Amino acid sequence: MEKPRALTGDRPTGRLHLGHFVGSLQNRVLLQDTHDQYVMIADIQGLSANAEDPQKIRDNVLEVALDYLAVGLDPKKTTMFIQSLVPEISELTMYFLNLVTIARLGQNPTVKTEMKEKGFETSVPAGFYIHPVNQAADILIFKPKVVPVGEDQLPMIEQTNEIVEKFNRIYGETFEKVEGLISNTPRLPGIDGKAKMSKSLGNAIYLSDSKHDIEKKVMEMYTDPEHIKATDPGHIEGNVVFSYLDIFDADHEEVSRLKHQYTQGGLGDVTLKKRLIDILDALLAPMRERRAEFEKNPQDVLAMLAEGTQKARGTAQTTLAQVRAAIGIDYFKK
Repeated sequence: MEKPRALTGDRPTGRLHLGHFVGSLQNRVLLQDTHDQYVMIADIQGLSANAEDPQKIRDNVLEVALDYLAVGLDPKKTTMFIQSLVPEISELTMYFLNLVTIARLGQNPTVKTEMKEKGFETSVPAGFYIHPVNQAADILIFKPKVVPVGEDQLPMIEQTNEIVEKFNRIYGETFEKVEGLISNTPRLPGIDGKAKMSKSLGNAIYLSDSKHDIEKKVMEMYTDPEHIKATDPGHIEGNVVFSYLDIFDADHEEVSRLKHQYTQGGLGDVTLKKRLIDILDALLAPMRERRAEFEKNPQDVLAMLAEGTQKARGTAQTTLAQVRAAIGIDYFKK
């Protein structure tokens, strides 16, 4: 039996961080053994918010690919490819845009949140505004069963399935609805206590960070501003260090004990932060080592992307032929 297909991706606007890891990358590593997995480097979407700095996108295509390989994605199991080199995605985006209203685009909470983060409230680029439709094309052209996403991306899945319903109703059964695969891990806050770890907010711990970087960032983490001395009772809620320990510390009983001690008084923030530093470095050190090996031969990494892109384009061309036939614009078919 053929494996079910999975599709996901990332914009190459910077190196990937722990939020990406717990939100999606962990699931991708598991899925590549059970699914026919496609992972896209979404450079067109990256350009939609960085049109005046294309070099940033170009440089980070390789960085994101290195992060993929560092976490354990295997090109023999996962097809990694570059979005802009599969032009069929852009063509499908145009057909889907005819099925979505401007008003509906404006209702997407994921886009609204990102617009606010990037200061686009009154001057949003049109390419950025249509992200939900472009992402629907990214997904549906590969006809996956599942899409590993963070919880904040669920509105994109919802809008994709709306497009499936409308396309099938107008043109006939062509696509199936997709399922968003959500990580079991809660959303990772930024080190500053903001609700989301983000490249654009500068509050992230990157998968490629050195131990020194980890130490510096963990020591800057938001805790309890009223916990001045170790003897003071502290608060757990909103304390970023405990949020990370809940996710990354495998000794749950010890974390519970530390929480109790912290709330009673007698446990300093530095002690907790040193524990977290060791845990995060133990997680990231093997990734750094794998990344360093792949960094020695960047042309091999680019060749891997070229091969994956060629395969992805073949799959996309098959779907687009079906779409053109369904719409009735396959004018010169044999």
